[in-house]
Amino acid sequence: MGPFPITREDAERLRHALTELECHDSGRAARIRSRAEAWRGGDDEPCPVLDPDAGTCELYAARPLTCRTFGPPVRCASGALAVCELCFDGATEGQINACVVDLDPSVLEQAGEEELTVAAALHSPA
Repeated sequence: MGPFPITREDAERLRHALTELECHDSGRAARIRSRAEAWRGGDDEPCPVLDPDAGTCELYAARPLTCRTFGPPVRCASGALAVCELCFDGATEGQINACVVDLDPSVLEQAGEEELTVAAALHSPA
């Protein structure tokens, strides 16, 4: 499915959660940072926050909007489509498009001018 855009608020929550994790489990936090730095955004590349062994989100409480809605593909204000790869593993583009939800951006967090990814949020400074 490839990378999906996240909002600035999502990015801030992820950065804060990673900072908190560094205080409690620095080894785990370092592994997440390492995956974020190495992440290239290929179609088959998992989110850098997913534990490669367990397949679970290591920053679950701070997960982005797309992951919190965990289900429908969400179209961002820019028109980019955010799809949870775990929900739509093996789905065709047509199947995904049939499930798209266009959310009212006035009631949601705004992505602003730039689009971020989970890896970019954790790899770049706030």
